[in-house]
Amino acid sequence: MNLKYTLFALICCLCYFAVYAQDSTEQKPVKLRQHVYPSIGGDGPILTFGDVKYGGEHVSTVPRFTFFFNMGRNYNYDVTKWFGIFSGINIKNIGIITKASDSLDIKLKRRVYTLGVPFGIKIGDVRGQNFFFFLGGQYDLAFNYKEKQFVDGKKVKKFNEWFSDRTPLLMPSLFAGFRFYPGIGLKVQYYPNDFFNKDYKQTVAGVATYPYRNVAAKIFLVTLTYDFRDPWIKNYGHFRHLHH
Repeated sequence: MNLKYTLFALICCLCYFAVYAQDSTEQKPVKLRQHVYPSIGGDGPILTFGDVKYGGEHVSTVPRFTFFFNMGRNYNYDVTKWFGIFSGINIKNIGIITKASDSLDIKLKRRVYTLGVPFGIKIGDVRGQNFFFFLGGQYDLAFNYKEKQFVDGKKVKKFNEWFSDRTPLLMPSLFAGFRFYPGIGLKVQYYPNDFFNKDYKQTVAGVATYPYRNVAAKIFLVTLTYDFRDPWIKNYGHFRHLHH
């Protein structure tokens, strides 16, 4: 628990510095450094597919679409005209929707907000931004969990937890995709580890239970991404001229 509250404090500090940096750029545009430059980018609309098994048996799932609340900021280093690397920080909303059965209209919607740090490579016209491929890996920190239960289309139960033990605290993933002018792209992302924490314990009527012990849940995302040059950065044209 102490680790979680420490990470929560770190997130608050990151958000404070991000706001402070934005206020500073509004007062005075920042000149672009020769090699490293920032861009406003992250995940836009996300379509999530779940593969869920309970006791080895498949559970019916529903693709989950979300647009809110996904955003981020990237930092880029173009090694050559055709190759670059990038990292950054982003927030996104991911989750799973499961159905009890085809005959019973009971749905469980479970999602987490995550703070992620990607690291990847770009191959293609990385300076001209016309078209390039990208791939890499990412670590997400799950900081908010929400669960909703629906019966016959009506919401009957809902709860929300900060730094819940129901999911792993850290969620690694792999991603790949492509981007084209003016900064829109398509990305696929796979989380190889289970969405739920099998060691999560809860006490019901004085009896300790492990609700996710026999659950295997993997998620796969298809995302419309964006990555636009920061409007407060000057001399992008000078940067391109220096390195072409």
